[in-house]
Formats: sequence, structure tokens, C-alpha cells
Amino acid sequence: MFVNQRFKLIADYLKEKKKATVEELAALLYVSPATIRRDLLEMQKMGVIARTHGGALYIENSAEISIFVRLEKNAREKEQAASVALGHLPSFQTVFIDNSSTCLALAERMDLTHKTVVTNGLQVALKLSQKEDVHLIMPAGEVHFNTNSVTGSLTCNLLRSFNLDLMLCSCAALDEKGTYEHSLETIQLKQVALEQTRTHILVADGTKLFRSAPYRTGPLGSYDAVMTEADDETVQPLRDMGLTVYNKIAPQNLL
Repeated sequence: MFVNQRFKLIADYLKEKKKATVEELAALLYVSPATIRRDLLEMQKMGVIARTHGGALYIENSAEISIFVRLEKNAREKEQAASVALGHLPSFQTVFIDNSSTCLALAERMDLTHKTVVTNGLQVALKLSQKEDVHLIMPAGEVHFNTNSVTGSLTCNLLRSFNLDLMLCSCAALDEKGTYEHSLETIQLKQVALEQTRTHILVADGTKLFRSAPYRTGPLGSYDAVMTEADDETVQPLRDMGLTVYNKIAPQNLL
């Protein structure tokens, strides 16, 4: 069976079942699990599927991937990127935190005592609601099951009423031209957040670097700094563009 034939059969199966394990797909196509893993890696690069622990998930029309899948994907890299950011955050009193799994990992470890936090992420809000003395605000809007977030025109309009010190966000992908997301609703909300905050920090694990997604949020110059665990060689092109990039974990934040 040719590779493209396998890709089509895998995509058709995932479209019907929504998700599948490597072993399940190997049995379906009469190939080895190693072959399926290679196929899934290539299909992930094409943006057709999302990898999960031990399997894959179908992406419907490039829609946002479930936050519960994103929490599982590249968890170690996200934690390391969060550790880098934790050691290099500027001082602030008010902050917008997006619904990304990377910023969730960061928010859980930040000292937000007596700070005002605005977030569109339900999981972020849930975690921070368990901390004392955090002034937590969630703008109203349309709730999305997959992303566990609120977005839409109502959310954007409410967000415009804030004047915040800091924005902490991630992205689906980034390259030399800018940052990208998988949905128009997400880029619209992040564009408003960029307008309503003074300092913009992008926290992105190395798997997001030099990739692309359907919708562009804006140029990399929109961000005051990029925080990532990627190595020096990987981030050098970003530094060559004049971007401030932090990719070393401060000693006090080593995992």
C-alpha cells in the first residue's frame, strides 16, 4: 500500500471515529506500529491530524484542538517553556492570560497574590480560582467545548474596556512572518488583547517554532519578548530579526 493511500485511510478513519490508537490503526492497515507512527508524524506536519499519547486525533476544518489533548501533547516542553518565562517576567499588577495549555502551565506556578488577572481560559480561571487573594476576571462570551475558552464579539468588546500591564499568550505556530492560530475567533481575541496591554510576552514551546497555521495573528514585532525552551541554534533566526528571546531557565526555576 502506498503512503498516500495510508494517509487517506487513516484520515477517513479518524474523521469517522474522531480518535484512534497507534495499535488500532496498525491493525486496520496491516502495517507495523512504527509505520503508523511515521505516518502520523507526517500527517501532523501537514496539519491533518493532531498527535496524542499513543494515537491521533482528527482536526476538523483546522478547528482548535481540545485543551485536554493540548495539555497532554509536549507536556515536558510546555513545562520547560513555562519555567523559562517564570524567571524573566517583568513586574506587573494587571495581566491578560490566554487559554493556551502553555500559559496554563505558567499561571499555575506564578505568584499572583494581589494581582488582577483577566483570562478567556476556563481551565486557567478554574486553577486560579483556587488561589487566595487573586482578583480574577473572565469576560463573558461564547463558550467552546474543545478549547475550554470564551471568544466571540462579546468577549472582544468586554476586553476592550480593560487597560492592562501585561499579556501572556502562546500560539499554534510561529515563523519569521508572525504568529498563527487555528481559528479566526482566536486571532480576533488575541489582536484585541494586544491592543489593550502594554507589554506582550509570547510563551511558545519549541515544537511551535518555524511552523504555520491557517490564520495569522500578527508580526513577531508585536511581542516584547519570546520565551521558549528551544536551544540557541533553533532560536538564532529570531534573534537575527532583532527579537528578544529568552530560552534559559533561571537557576531558581529549575524543575
